[in-house]
Amino acid sequence: MQNIKIAVDAVVFGYFENRELHILLIKRNIEPFLNSWALPGGLVKNEETLEEAISRELHEETGVNTTFIEQLYTFGELNRDPRNRVISVAYLGLVNPKSYDLKASTDASDAQWFSINNLPNLAFDHLTIVTKALERLRTKIQYQPIGFNLLKTEFAFSDLESLYQSILGRDIDRRNFRKKVMSYNLLIETKNLRKEGSGRPAKLFQFNQEKYQSLEQQGFYFEI
Repeated sequence: MQNIKIAVDAVVFGYFENRELHILLIKRNIEPFLNSWALPGGLVKNEETLEEAISRELHEETGVNTTFIEQLYTFGELNRDPRNRVISVAYLGLVNPKSYDLKASTDASDAQWFSINNLPNLAFDHLTIVTKALERLRTKIQYQPIGFNLLKTEFAFSDLESLYQSILGRDIDRRNFRKKVMSYNLLIETKNLRKEGSGRPAKLFQFNQEKYQSLEQQGFYFEI
């Protein structure tokens, strides 16, 4: 007789300007792994779709509702949960952390952002899930402009450069990067400026999502 439960887990990345890439974690207030840090998530209810379940769990445990979330991978090792056989469908999400005030509830006693370079010990197999999500993000950001989901609506070009360097975990050729991004004509220059240090104020841009979607339908390929 089959006795398998289905769960969902969310790897939500956030980016703080001029800082490292972060991941949203919750502190568990139930066993197993009581008081351990883990990914937001939980079991899927009988009447829910997977997408409904991940949205509910993420909102309940952290107060976050992300506009970008996609299915990442399915994890089904036999002993990944000490209680019973649980298969988890993991999701990758992207948000601007400053858009939300974190609020832990239900199975979570706390919710915090952690740098990907300084993660605590994670419950279950969640470190494996995070590693898979980071690999996907590093690959995908080079052929799809999903990184704009991590920035404010208006941003300096230096913010975009810092974001890519943080995600890729390495320096980039800033001159060639700017030349390539600007060649796509997907950035709208606003009338606003931002003071940066002692130099000239930086121009602020917006990403033209509508134009990108129109070009994508015509076979346009974004590549960095």
